[in-house]
Amino acid sequence: MKIAVLGSGQWGSTLAQVLIDAGNEVIIWGRNKEVVAEINSKHQNQSALGEHLLPEALYATSEIKEALDGAQLLVLAIPSQSLRQNLELWKGLIGPDIPIVSTLKGIEISTQLRMSEVICQVLGRDESSISVLTGPNLAREVILRQPAGAVAASTSQKLAELTSKAFSAPYFRAYTSNDVIGCELASATKNVIAIAVGMSIGMGFGENTQALVITRGLNELTRLAIARGAQPLTFVGLAGVGDLLATCGSPLSRNRTFGEALGRSGSVEQAQRAISSTAEGLTTAQALVELAHLVGVEAPIMEAVCDVVTSKISPQQAFLNLMKIQTGAEIDHV
Repeated sequence: MKIAVLGSGQWGSTLAQVLIDAGNEVIIWGRNKEVVAEINSKHQNQSALGEHLLPEALYATSEIKEALDGAQLLVLAIPSQSLRQNLELWKGLIGPDIPIVSTLKGIEISTQLRMSEVICQVLGRDESSISVLTGPNLAREVILRQPAGAVAASTSQKLAELTSKAFSAPYFRAYTSNDVIGCELASATKNVIAIAVGMSIGMGFGENTQALVITRGLNELTRLAIARGAQPLTFVGLAGVGDLLATCGSPLSRNRTFGEALGRSGSVEQAQRAISSTAEGLTTAQALVELAHLVGVEAPIMEAVCDVVTSKISPQQAFLNLMKIQTGAEIDHV
């Protein structure tokens, strides 16, 4: 297929390589003209991927019309909080029949909508024309062509299978799912949990604390997503525990790295300076807490992260508060 990837950052460039390795014709759009020129002339995106050489077949453009012209599949790889603004600019250029793949991992702050819901709302689309790609996919490992798995989720089985096939490179496999709600909520929530894990590391805590945060964090995200209509088995798969473990366990994770800097310094501003790209959990925490409150789900870890990143409490106070929570049965009925 001819595929347009919108977003020339670390993840967009990585996905473009996967799609070319899977046998597709790919054009990547980016706003930064210097990055676009570098991809075309040197086959590199040094600010995002260092010295790694991208496929020579990859062509980049800063003209959105050129990127969309003749595309049979559209892949979104931009920051989640800029999605609505960009779609408003692009909606007159995006054909009504082109399937859209969202690789965005976040919740819109102002509306608490999932990314596929934002796409449907702005473009007037039916949800069956949209798929979601998610899973334990750290860009710095995928770009090295290390074996990785993902989930392609859509309410349309045909589109889920089409997305899976489009991304089926020798080192990259995408399984299908019809649980869009579960996949999107898991992909957003794991970033917030990873910040909590990072804070514990930055404060000098060890594996016991990390295991506590990851396990109880999984409980929170599962309960929240099921209350919103997700399927329970999603959270024992790649989109759930798989993505959570990779994001919480790897120093390559932007959200964990942000959390570590926050745990060491206690300062959101210093932590933001410590990473060179967006930590989605920073902007998503508030929206997820509000979603949890709407359905009556207790989410103490997400609430603690939200309070820290909004400078209401320190990381130290957050963990003191978490350890005061009254315990009950570990596994609740959901």
